[in-house]
Amino acid sequence: MDRIETRRLLKMEKIGLIAGSGRFPLIFTRAVRAQGLAVIAVAHRGETDREIETAVNYPDSACHWIQVGQLNRLIRIFKEAGVQKVVMAGGINKARFFNTQAPDGRALKLMQEVASNQDDPLLRAVAGEIESEGMQVVSSTDYLSSIRVGQGVMTDRAPTEEEWSDIRSGWEIAKTIGHLEIGQCVVIKQGIILAVEAVEGTDAAIRRGGELCLSGAVVVKVSKPHQDLRFDVPTVGPSTLEVMRGVRASALALEAGKALILDRELTLETANRAGITIVGVEKP
Repeated sequence: MDRIETRRLLKMEKIGLIAGSGRFPLIFTRAVRAQGLAVIAVAHRGETDREIETAVNYPDSACHWIQVGQLNRLIRIFKEAGVQKVVMAGGINKARFFNTQAPDGRALKLMQEVASNQDDPLLRAVAGEIESEGMQVVSSTDYLSSIRVGQGVMTDRAPTEEEWSDIRSGWEIAKTIGHLEIGQCVVIKQGIILAVEAVEGTDAAIRRGGELCLSGAVVVKVSKPHQDLRFDVPTVGPSTLEVMRGVRASALALEAGKALILDRELTLETANRAGITIVGVEKP
């Protein structure tokens, strides 16, 4: 490697990635790499897909493996790499973030100070520790404008008047349960709430609600009123649409500007094949 290339790599902005489970860390990493930025990924054994190592795409980036709960090591990796901004992506079991065989002293001390099992207080505390070391924890959406939900219909079919009525009703209910820290998603038909998302997750809630009617369920997924998008972004993907197709649901409404569609092209293609409408709304 010549001196010019070495200097280029040293000057390249490095994004620190705390990688959890699922496809989101992979999609985020590839999107950031496509923007010409380096990724210093901290992956978690037993949680993160090993494909993250390929997505990171060396030599200017790196992937490090740790146990969930090794907070001090995570921070040290980012500091030594010269990371200035850190993103959390993927589904680590946040409520039990430090409940592992190898939590370090810094993690244990933080847990004692937080004294809460709710997601946001735990993750805000983790972010506070990272930021106390001179780094900034930012939202993944800052780098994912191409898959962020915009306002308007995204599929071949627009919602019917009946579906719009359910979207409006479902929006209010979804925001209410979000305020109570219950979930982000509701399933509704003709004004009747069929399912409210809790700890089981969006796909399971859709399946449960959709099975209570023959067809035509409407799914509404929004951010919680005080949701910190650094830690948890409302997200759907092809698997969500496959579940909706399986229960013959007819419409999916997502909060514009605050939700992501993973594998967007495949997701919309799946929706169009099934006759499902997907719409981004700010407030119906």
